[in-house]
Amino acid sequence: MKNLTKSKLSFPVFISGLLTILPLLTSSALTAWAVDNEAALRSWPIYIWILVTVALTVSSSVALSPPTFIALVFGYFLGWIALPLLVGLNVGAIALIYGLSQFFNADKVRLYLVELYPAVRKMLTRFQDNEIKLIFFAKLSPVLPFAVTNLFFAMAGARLRQVVLGGTLGMIPRTILAVWAGKEAQNIGYLLEHPSEGLFSKIVLIVLIVASTVGMGYFFRDKSMIEE
Repeated sequence: MKNLTKSKLSFPVFISGLLTILPLLTSSALTAWAVDNEAALRSWPIYIWILVTVALTVSSSVALSPPTFIALVFGYFLGWIALPLLVGLNVGAIALIYGLSQFFNADKVRLYLVELYPAVRKMLTRFQDNEIKLIFFAKLSPVLPFAVTNLFFAMAGARLRQVVLGGTLGMIPRTILAVWAGKEAQNIGYLLEHPSEGLFSKIVLIVLIVASTVGMGYFFRDKSMIEE
């Protein structure tokens, strides 16, 4: 039974690893494509960008196109008009990932984890008591993979509404920063190779990482102190 349980867990673990590595590989390929096709991208009408957003929503849900990378490109070509498209992309991708987790039997995986590692139950309880807050702070961090974190939230038993709301609110500061960086950039090649260039961008990124870490740590620590 134990071997069977581990084998059933191995597939979600493999998927999580794949969703972490894929964005690193696809970002390089997409960067080269965007640089080579800059003139064509500038000629696209808004309806093409809307159709592309729909396609990228699907690809983002399987980690083929990192949303922050997309925000840089959209900001470079569209400026602030890109924001509603990017918000829609994030909401759609989060919902698709949630649906994907149900395909992987998220509830059963969670039960297996609790059975194998009893300490996980306490952690899941703390998470479920502060779902939207912890999701918000986790999505603030620009270093946590988009697809993996959303898959984890679903596997941990978060409700779809909470994942969408907390995830969208958490992504907004990162998205605004990326759109602003793209809008201000003079060269798309340099922008995509140095996305956090500039003192202001670096400061904001550090602030987001610190806020994310402190926020998540506070709610987990606060709950543990109450239990003691």
